[in-house]
Amino acid sequence: MTTKTKAHGMDGLLVEADWPALTLDEVHLVLSNYASVYRPIEIVSVSPRPFSSASVVETHGGRVFIKRHHHMVRDVGGLLEEHRFIAHLRLHGAAVPRVIANSIGATAIASDQWTYEVHETPAGFDIYQDALSWTPFRSPAHAYSAGQTLAMLHQAAANFAEPARKPQPLVASFTIFASQAPHMALQRYIAARPALRQSTAIRCDSEAALELLAPFHAELLPLLPALPTLWTHNDLHASNLFWSDESDDARATAVIDFGLADRTNAVYDLAQAIERNVVGWLWLMNHPGSTEDVPVQFDHLYALLDGYESVRSLRAEEAAALAPMIALCHAEFALTEADYFLGVLKSEEKARIASDSYLLGHAKWFRSAGGARLLGALRTWAARRAQPQLTAALRRIP
Repeated sequence: MTTKTKAHGMDGLLVEADWPALTLDEVHLVLSNYASVYRPIEIVSVSPRPFSSASVVETHGGRVFIKRHHHMVRDVGGLLEEHRFIAHLRLHGAAVPRVIANSIGATAIASDQWTYEVHETPAGFDIYQDALSWTPFRSPAHAYSAGQTLAMLHQAAANFAEPARKPQPLVASFTIFASQAPHMALQRYIAARPALRQSTAIRCDSEAALELLAPFHAELLPLLPALPTLWTHNDLHASNLFWSDESDDARATAVIDFGLADRTNAVYDLAQAIERNVVGWLWLMNHPGSTEDVPVQFDHLYALLDGYESVRSLRAEEAAALAPMIALCHAEFALTEADYFLGVLKSEEKARIASDSYLLGHAKWFRSAGGARLLGALRTWAARRAQPQLTAALRRIP
């Protein structure tokens, strides 16, 4: 018998989950194709994340993490795209948990309408396990360590040569604003996703957002050639990290959840991390007329950037691209959420939240005084850090 549990809702509250929770009988069936050491004992915890069903399971060989997707969200081919990236990162020293293969070497298992994957549980503490996206770090030290961890991921990903992922729901791609002609790119994006193509409301929201975001695309456009493509995580929220302990000085020990990963670029991934952790979007969701009151954690912003650059220094063009990229980076994720809600859950109400409150609402905020303060701070930061580089370059000129 399947049961439903609570999951994170779109307004920050717990709601009834869209997907039934994993059951012990189901887990027995999945793990029967794995080595005998993985015979399950009990389900230890149930994830509150909304787009799939997942649990930590105690087995005779220790704890594993099992995740179940509807096949319309992730089929075997879609999961294998992520698993190859994870394997590459592990091979190059990144702290990511291993995807466990079954007795015939498969890491993605299809059964009826579901697709399953089984992961090692990472070392460390899951201290943000109940935290929603768009809620802040507990401390600047956590933000600094997250920045370091993201830079290490980018270094490990450098030689992963696979192309961008196939169109599918819940992937944070970067194609519309990577184009010289975003209106045409938007039409191609929508055309590849039948659920979006059939929604007049979402097409209208998308066009309105595109107009609002046009100045930021114009700012980014001359810098795009300096942003080489790279496979990236695209969702480095605090809850996708494990930590060395439960203190405010804890260090990140592992990165999880590569479901949104795709070929984008390092600045896009860094912008996503800032957007996820620094801006209090849930305030805007619940108070849509109070754009001036949306909280921005500037101390966490600078700590995250300092942590990143302690491992991988940004080139001047990358730093300059960060402000416009933060205004643009959420667009395709909002659209892919709308695609999921329409195409998989058949919920027009949730799809409009993604396209109106998320895509269009965030675009409006970046054109407001509150958004201008964040982007102005980043432009000032980029100009100041570029000055020593420029001075050093001038000194080298004969």
